[in-house]
Amino acid sequence: MKTPTQTNTIDFDSAKLQRLGLGQPSPLATRSVTLQQLRQQLGQQLQTSLEPQRVLGLFFREVQRLVPLDALAYQHKPSDLRMEFGQRGHHVLSYNLSHEGEDLGELIFRRNQRFTDPEQQDLESVMSTLLFPVRNALLYRVATQSALRDPLTGTGNRIAMDQTLEREIDMSRRHMQPLSLLMLDIDHFKRINDTHGHGVGDEVLRTVAESIKQQLRNVDMVFRFGGEEFLILLSNTSREAAAMVGERLRYAAQVQDYFVAGTRIELTVSLGCATLLPGESAESLLRRVDSALYVAKREGRNRLAMAG
Repeated sequence: MKTPTQTNTIDFDSAKLQRLGLGQPSPLATRSVTLQQLRQQLGQQLQTSLEPQRVLGLFFREVQRLVPLDALAYQHKPSDLRMEFGQRGHHVLSYNLSHEGEDLGELIFRRNQRFTDPEQQDLESVMSTLLFPVRNALLYRVATQSALRDPLTGTGNRIAMDQTLEREIDMSRRHMQPLSLLMLDIDHFKRINDTHGHGVGDEVLRTVAESIKQQLRNVDMVFRFGGEEFLILLSNTSREAAAMVGERLRYAAQVQDYFVAGTRIELTVSLGCATLLPGESAESLLRRVDSALYVAKREGRNRLAMAG
């Protein structure tokens, strides 16, 4: 059964904000607050957080005092941000949010009962309180992600790696699931820089990073560990499964075409693989995967070595 969808656009310019403030509350006996009261309360409450999850969660909870909802969904594709609150409903109201040409994402209201025109007017009016909280939350998210991302390859940096590894080790123990690491190194990378220049070397790093991402699941994470080294974190992945992923990465790098001035650059990678042991620390796990990588390079490169 196809879900009936009403798609709308809300442009948060000053004239429309003023107009939306004049909306009349819908005559629902179930409401516990008036439109103006809710707008005033949300205007204060939504400014207390820069976390998108908290801002939208608070909005979903409070707006139901005015218009009953089964679910609220939000997505902002440029930030790869998606979240949903509540249970899905059959009837949908969808709004594309923008301000002065800036995309602020899509907001979707869902419930099993069809929305009335007065309810839609109330929702459009109260949405004006989301303008600055959502915009500030998106700006904060961009700033936070930039601080945790390697600017050249777009992978996570060392700070992000340290934070994520500790969290994943804790989750692995709590849920009794395996956790594996791969350490990948581009073979003879210094030779590429010396022969073709650092600009070509940077492009090779970006291409290898993209190749790694394409071979992984969405839940897997990639970090730039050092100059030409990448760490791949494989959650809920056994030693054997991690080895298969490593071989897939090695093969993908080997068959990738790298051309400079019409000449193909021969490129291979070496990998070390380690799986978390009971009671093992993050430092110990990193040492073991680094040692395994060293073994792969010592034994001739273009191969995968397993930690003991």
